Amino acid sequence: MKTLLLLILFSLLTINESFNALVIGVYSGDSLIVTLSNKEQLRVRLEGIDCPEVDQEYGDSAKMATVVFCFKKDVRIEKIGLDTYGRTLAYVYVGDICLNRELLRLGMAWHYKGYNNDPELAKLEEEARNNKAGLWRQPKPEAPWDFRRNKRK
Repeated sequence: MKTLLLLILFSLLTINESFNALVIGVYSGDSLIVTLSNKEQLRVRLEGIDCPEVDQEYGDSAKMATVVFCFKKDVRIEKIGLDTYGRTLAYVYVGDICLNRELLRLGMAWHYKGYNNDPELAKLEEEARNNKAGLWRQPKPEAPWDFRRNKRK
């Protein structure tokens, strides 16, 4: 409990921080590891989206889209806080392109409405659904949060 309170407090103190980093690893479509200029490594979770799990349909495609987009590239991290696992929640930019938004546009992610209410992200998901982009080609795509819950059962 004390650790969680400290994480929340730390998160509130460091909101809206911006810095550059090099992407050195991609865990999944929405989770990266970066190295900072001081060689410190940081786990980053993309804010506002949820990609399919790696062992879920389209999970490998989402991870590969992220790899192609940013692996071994310099990125700008727009930190908005920390998640419950201590990862940096952020919007990640390669040049002027936002990875979070690009994954939604490509149909490689859901807008994570339970944790984010950005109308632009909602619109990008809706457009991808309407265009049957990426995972939206499936007749009944399973949301990652449902997949995780069903896997635990």
